[in-house]
Amino acid sequence: MSDVVERRIGDLTVRIERSLCVGFAQCVDESELAFQMDDDEDVVAFESPEQETRERLLHACKVCPVEALVVLDADGNQLVP
Repeated sequence: MSDVVERRIGDLTVRIERSLCVGFAQCVDESELAFQMDDDEDVVAFESPEQETRERLLHACKVCPVEALVVLDADGNQLVP
């Protein structure tokens, strides 16, 4: 399993850097639609982020205290962290 997983969601690219995740689960608390945890309580995959609003998705990524979630806009500019 790769340490980095990316998904294009609308005009955003969201990247999960699994090797940085330590399982605080704040992203899941903010958006269970977007992210899922594994048995070790690390973010490992996307759930259904396309069902989430852009604002809520960005907020869920911003609350990660270890910056394991990266968001890029359509031009490749980093929005989060």
